[in-house]
Amino acid sequence: MKKSAPQKKSPKKRSPKGKKQPWFWRLFLRVSLIGLVLLAGWMVYLDAVVTSRFEGRRFEVPSRVYARPLELYDGASVSASALQRELELAGYRSGSAAAAGSYRRSGGQFEIHTRGFRFSDGEEPRRRLSLSVFGDRVQQFSVVDGPTSPIVRLEPAQIGGIYPAHKEDRVLVELDEVPELFRNTLMAVEDRQFYDHFGIAPMSIARAMLANIRAGGIVQGGSTLTQQLVKNFFLTRDQTLLRKGNEALMSLLLELHYEKDDILETYINEVYVGQAGTRAIHGFGLASQFYFGESIADLDSHQIAMLVGLVKGPSYYNPRRHPERARSRRNLVLGVMADSGLISEQEASRAQGQPLGVASKPSYSENRYPAYIDLVRRHLARDYRQEDLQSEGLRIFTTLNPAIQYAAEFAVTDTLKSMDGRSEGVLESAMVVTSRDSGEVLALVGGRDPQFAGFNRAVDARRPIGSLVKPFIYLTALQNPDEYTLVTPVEDKSFSLVFDDGRRWEPKNYDGEERGEVPLHLALSRSYNLPAVRVGLDVGIDAVKTTLQNFGVSDGISDYPSMLLGSVSMTPVTVAQIYQGLATSGFNTPLRTIRQVTDSDGQALSRYSLKVDQVADSASVHLVQYAMQEAMQEGTGRSVYRTVPDELTLAGKTGTTDDGRDSWFAGFSGDLLAVTWVGRDDNGPTPLTGATGALPVWARFMSRVPQHGFSPVVPDGVAYHWVNSEQAAITEQGCENARFMPFIVGSEPDIEASCGGSIQSRVRGWFEGLFE
Repeated sequence: MKKSAPQKKSPKKRSPKGKKQPWFWRLFLRVSLIGLVLLAGWMVYLDAVVTSRFEGRRFEVPSRVYARPLELYDGASVSASALQRELELAGYRSGSAAAAGSYRRSGGQFEIHTRGFRFSDGEEPRRRLSLSVFGDRVQQFSVVDGPTSPIVRLEPAQIGGIYPAHKEDRVLVELDEVPELFRNTLMAVEDRQFYDHFGIAPMSIARAMLANIRAGGIVQGGSTLTQQLVKNFFLTRDQTLLRKGNEALMSLLLELHYEKDDILETYINEVYVGQAGTRAIHGFGLASQFYFGESIADLDSHQIAMLVGLVKGPSYYNPRRHPERARSRRNLVLGVMADSGLISEQEASRAQGQPLGVASKPSYSENRYPAYIDLVRRHLARDYRQEDLQSEGLRIFTTLNPAIQYAAEFAVTDTLKSMDGRSEGVLESAMVVTSRDSGEVLALVGGRDPQFAGFNRAVDARRPIGSLVKPFIYLTALQNPDEYTLVTPVEDKSFSLVFDDGRRWEPKNYDGEERGEVPLHLALSRSYNLPAVRVGLDVGIDAVKTTLQNFGVSDGISDYPSMLLGSVSMTPVTVAQIYQGLATSGFNTPLRTIRQVTDSDGQALSRYSLKVDQVADSASVHLVQYAMQEAMQEGTGRSVYRTVPDELTLAGKTGTTDDGRDSWFAGFSGDLLAVTWVGRDDNGPTPLTGATGALPVWARFMSRVPQHGFSPVVPDGVAYHWVNSEQAAITEQGCENARFMPFIVGSEPDIEASCGGSIQSRVRGWFEGLFE
């Protein structure tokens, strides 16, 4: 069978070379159209993001908290060490006083070049001062250079801040406050064509590469300043194509809507230039202070080069951690400045030989005194919202005295170290120091580790106050002069109370002894329990409660008789509040930590002026003050004179609770009131009393602070008389035990002593001379 030949398939016709089918073009056009629509929509979205965020440019600027400014003048009370410490706290550099923010010390001789500061009542200009410190007093004070003045306020040290939640910190500056050399250097290094491009500049990448090759290192970047701002202000730092694309688009939009100067000013305030603990340092305004302790307007060329150089890598070129890297980077930038004609070759060479000149410590760091700042926050909360404190750049001027704060911290930490091992548990402490006259809180310590920003015992530890309540019991009684005077005999005898539910209460003296009848002043100065309870029950628990409430106790007070032995719980700050009234002769002076709050431009927003309210008769308080002085001379506080000079007259009271769980001391001099607590956080027992626990801390503090003794003014209606120290009135037994004691007029004893100059008692002579 003959096979048929296979048939050949006719070849298909091919399209002409390069010719596309119509369907491909239709798909391409549709995809392109969709892409353009999406791009347009995305551009609209990005435009809204750019304009909404940039329009207000409301940076979150933290509030800054300052100590009180130190005033220098002939006779000012400050020690040489305290003055040096305060200068260092404010970021002053030691060595010479040639530049603002520096000082030189030789023994007690100081030369200080102040920075100046804008207070709400006017500008404090820069000055060069010369002074000496001798005997804790300023002498030979003079203004060497600058406007003359008999009193000069130093720039207050910043002691902390109230920061935004994301921990950014900055000092806003306007463009005209930034030196022209700084601006030109920034553009020469980061974006030479800033005023010529439209947000992106492809050719700048090539120029940057060429400049870097010539310099032998990285001195220029490829991104424009606008792109860098967009990255910092709007975007994350992720290195992705999407982020880079958004950066380019948003840079174009930013340049479309806003002037170049607006963009440059925002960049200067936004750029990241370092880290201070948990806080990010943003903007050159703060960077100049953080690294050099100087205003940006006062920087030299080598300092400008250092700050501009940090933009490339704030951590890598950190001048405090990596000084050699920082020096190399700074010198490269100085070379760029010379090549660009911003400075001469000679100036660049001179600047490259300069030390970095970075302050040894940052001018602005974490809150230095966390317990004190905690109390400031609570006082501010009465008038300001937290979000405003975190973002509005307020300036908060406090009452903190750095020298007194240092002495209080030292007294707590050093004394507790010497007590370690005397208790099974770890001893803790708290201290509050106020100005006796004004109620300003000068220092506050929240625990044995003052830098620990945890539990603030001075503000939050409510503990029974023990015998600290007794002066208020006796004050309540002495306001009835027909019934009680300082020499009224009170019974130091045991007794018991039976309550309605059958429970029995039998108070005891701390030493377990009973002494029969004792004069009231002796019962107070020796802190006997039984007389205090008897007097308190006689005048009434409600009357004692009212006295405490008038002096500033706002929390509930027990109605049980045990309240008369101090079962009422208070914080150290509350104790300081009520003792402030005793120290000021019966005037309730609310404690305050804030003198003034201003906005970022220095305009006053709030003034916290002194407020007083008389809550007790001054004559009766004067009698209690006398007994509290006696407690220091020969009573429970007499051991204080092992530490402080004999001539420093003091008034105070010890306090101890059961099993030594709480050791208290509260007392005052002519200038200061201080309250100290020592105990265990777990409320465990200790072998300490008020005299062996809290008083040594208090005494150590008082011995380190220049001050005057307490010399009370005798109020109207009080007269002094000689009386026998052991009996209600002078008898024929003689004058060897006589005292010169105050009485409310009309309550004095019928018989007075005529002792002349035969009295030998040191204590009696001390009291007589005190009130001459």
